[in-house]
Amino acid sequence: MWNYGNTKKQYHIIMSSNDTQKIYQTFLQCLHQVSPEPDPEVSSIIHSPNFNSTTYTTILRSNIRNRRFNTASTPKPTLIITPTKESHVQAAVLCAKKLGIQLLTRSGGHDYNGRSYVSHEKKFILLDMFSLHNVSVDIATETAVVQTGAQLGELYYRIWEKSKVHGFPAGVCPTVGVGGHVSGGGYGTMIRKYGLSVDHVVDARIVDANGRVLDRESMGEDLFWAVRGGGGASFGVVLSYTVKLVPVPKIHTVFLVSRTIAENAIDLVYKWQTAAPTIDRDLFIRVMLMPKVLNNKKTVQASFIAHFLGDSERLLKLMNESFPELQVKKEDCLEVNWVESVFFWANLDYRSPVAVLLDRHSDTVNFLIRKSDYVQTPISRPGWESIFNKLFELGKCGFYLNPYGGIMEEIPADATPCPHRAGNLFKIQYSMNWTEDDPELDEKYLNETRVLFEFMTKFVSKNPRGAFLNYRDLDIGVMVGTGESGYHSGKVYGEKYFKENFDRLVKVKTAVDPDNFFRTEQSIPPLPRVKTPEQFLFSRI
Repeated sequence: MWNYGNTKKQYHIIMSSNDTQKIYQTFLQCLHQVSPEPDPEVSSIIHSPNFNSTTYTTILRSNIRNRRFNTASTPKPTLIITPTKESHVQAAVLCAKKLGIQLLTRSGGHDYNGRSYVSHEKKFILLDMFSLHNVSVDIATETAVVQTGAQLGELYYRIWEKSKVHGFPAGVCPTVGVGGHVSGGGYGTMIRKYGLSVDHVVDARIVDANGRVLDRESMGEDLFWAVRGGGGASFGVVLSYTVKLVPVPKIHTVFLVSRTIAENAIDLVYKWQTAAPTIDRDLFIRVMLMPKVLNNKKTVQASFIAHFLGDSERLLKLMNESFPELQVKKEDCLEVNWVESVFFWANLDYRSPVAVLLDRHSDTVNFLIRKSDYVQTPISRPGWESIFNKLFELGKCGFYLNPYGGIMEEIPADATPCPHRAGNLFKIQYSMNWTEDDPELDEKYLNETRVLFEFMTKFVSKNPRGAFLNYRDLDIGVMVGTGESGYHSGKVYGEKYFKENFDRLVKVKTAVDPDNFFRTEQSIPPLPRVKTPEQFLFSRI
């Protein structure tokens, strides 16, 4: 039996102490106490900068995917817990709650603002799910059970291992963690055919604030709805998702065609914004708009990257009917299988061995900034010209433009917490990368991205200005304080991410975690506690 213990006895002792050694010793003792049976592994899953600094530092840095949050001044966790089984997660939740210390959960570390491993609170514990990465694929039921420490590449590999005609609609970067990707919505190049990743989640396992392991049946439909796109870390620690696989053809076609301003790029993007969301849903055409220096001359280049679920003959027919201006030719097209299309979109050699998908550190880690927007009405030709001019002027920041339409027009906004469905032409990802380790560049490039974001205000969604949770952006608001202050400040960013779904998420949060144990700067706030008449009267004096 689990020993839940007294959650109040040690709270003030620990929170008033600056001795991290004391926290380590008390937490380790707690792990042993609450475990249902003796566990010799417990001592090996807890890491401290004082007791085992080498492994602590290695683990902390191994899954930091944004070098902006890997500096000497970046706040560091008091402890790191690396669970190898579900009971370790339960124990970590119970002990962090008992000691009154914030618990952050990291799966892949791709959170753009590092909120899965960085906090503004003085003491926090990092629960790193990296070792919980099992993927079990059952082709007979067309499902996969994926632990949240797994990466998308591992999921793709295990699917391909069992079937050449199944896939899963998720991101293009193989090292993205399943936990954060799916709990934030998740999408990839099959979004117009199959929707978001969360649209295919059929079950989940979660550790709640009381240390219980719940599945869909035992957690209930409200909590199950919330952890499919509402940010799982607001409600508990998601252990695994059960996902429904989707059929994919044996032949896929990809292409990459680039045009500069001198090569009619402005007119092409102007046409793309209405063609890409309405073309056959088997086709996804992303546009990358980036300032470039080509032949010693500054320009802005539009790169059209496509994934088509079918052969090149049918693709070319569609392009000639709906987007002939791009002039895609047979020689531009590459026919591949599904896993080769994954490599192509990951900017890897499409002929790479499939086992490369199991490499958990195959990507290059740079300094980066990201933001998001949604465009709901076509931008005029003069509007696009002004956008190109702004990109040219700023010189560094660019866009990824991702078309919607297709099945996204048919899925209700409240089917999951992710509301940005029908009525959106495309989503914008603001992209800024650099490699130089210079603190001044961080502020310079952050400012440039903010200038571009402000410039785009007149072209994007309004009331609220929508944002995508997987592209977390602290500029759009953070939670301040608790109670009414926490709720109202949380509503600012919450409605941008979730629109009307925010209210239902708050109700779920209030029901399952009223004390806001699971929290970050942008988590779902609980409703303020209702005051008694005496408390209300006293608060007004």
